[in-house]
Amino acid sequence: MLAEVVELRADNEQLGQALASRAVIDQACGMMMAMAPCPSDRAWDLLVDVSQRCNIKLRDVAEALVATTKDRTLPEPIQRELRRALRRLHAADRR
Repeated sequence: MLAEVVELRADNEQLGQALASRAVIDQACGMMMAMAPCPSDRAWDLLVDVSQRCNIKLRDVAEALVATTKDRTLPEPIQRELRRALRRLHAADRR
């Protein structure tokens, strides 16, 4: 019984963290949609691309991007890969 309670609490905490991460990722997607401009699926792809190329978790990329609304500077690796991702997006749109 005690093991079940501990497991349920751990599951509950993980779900709470996932929901919080998802909210930040959704905010970052909205920012990408405004910056690019692009639809939500392209914004998601851009964030995933930046995350993979920087080898930084998607939620951390999203948190860094959202933090720029509070006058925080986007870390250089994310800035660089974001610029590159936007260039690739616009080049693909011109074809």
